[in-house]
Amino acid sequence: MTDRPDDRKPLAGRIALLTGASRGIGRAAALGLAAAGAHVVATARTRGALEELDDEIRKAGGEATLVVLDLADGEKIDQLGPTLFQRFGRLDAAVLNAGMLGPMSPLGHIRSDDWQKVLDINLTANFRLVRTLDPLLKRSDAGRVVMMTSGVARNPRAYWGPYSVSKAALEALALTYAAECETTSVKVNVVSPGPVRTRMRAEAFPGEKRETLTPPEALVPLFLELLSSGCERSGEIVDFRAWRAAASAAG
Repeated sequence: MTDRPDDRKPLAGRIALLTGASRGIGRAAALGLAAAGAHVVATARTRGALEELDDEIRKAGGEATLVVLDLADGEKIDQLGPTLFQRFGRLDAAVLNAGMLGPMSPLGHIRSDDWQKVLDINLTANFRLVRTLDPLLKRSDAGRVVMMTSGVARNPRAYWGPYSVSKAALEALALTYAAECETTSVKVNVVSPGPVRTRMRAEAFPGEKRETLTPPEALVPLFLELLSSGCERSGEIVDFRAWRAAASAAG
């Protein structure tokens, strides 16, 4: 028995944008979406890392467009939507993955400019991405958006203030956008990945055994589910570990 084309390439013909695509979860997602047939619009701050990603995607038979984008540059974010409209005319999927950990210190020791930088990258940049990409997503027959959160958004811990606050606010942003899209073809969800083998995780927990952590590639099937045109879920915070356990039980 052979797989049907839709089984092998469930995102064939779709245009999918990813932020933070040069490493970690973003890189794994970019490779996974490209393998599923999507034309990947990969964004990150460093051109060299994006070019390495592009080489890997093309060697596997996929397609990508590279966009060097620093999320601290609000005007550059604002230009992204019009640029993609000129190139593609629409956007079918977006994984807003890029973020920063910021200082891990008592609130009383955090400098105001460090606090603001975390909010700018983790929250305000995603607001601007939503604003510039919204018209393109609504031109798709099934626009899909995934944003990334953390367990500390709902279970704050000491010394994680800027990151925790920014992720809690990001969840509110995503769920607000989902509510605003209820009467459209756009679906918006948030993924909480849990402990994943990334550079940010290593910064937060330098003594942790990396081999015990979930590899970034493990999240790809969840992304494919939430970004598929057939997905009707919206306005949810999806815990990856709970999703994986349910998928294993069902399988």
